[in-house]
Amino acid sequence: MPETRIERRFASITRTLSGEEGVTLGSGRRGFGSGALQVDGRIFAMVVDGGLVLKLSKDRVDELIAKGDGVPFDGGKGKPMKEWVELAPGANRRSLSLAREALAFVGHR
Repeated sequence: MPETRIERRFASITRTLSGEEGVTLGSGRRGFGSGALQVDGRIFAMVVDGGLVLKLSKDRVDELIAKGDGVPFDGGKGKPMKEWVELAPGANRRSLSLAREALAFVGHR
């Protein structure tokens, strides 16, 4: 099956950030975070159901949602997760810079 535009973008982000200290691609286990970008074992970026999902501060998530650059992410639980956002299609051009923000937030750098 051909890769989607988001999957190609995530692969590009992965190639770019994989050289950063502590950054790895998930272990491939099934479930939440399989195939996700991690820093020191903590997830900061992943593709879920065709969307690019990032972990950022609650304030930053709220800001992205308010600007229309993101939508709440609920991880299948029916309730939005306060530090996770799915990027809106219009924000994908900024996905690398936002992924770097997520790396800094999760990695406390």
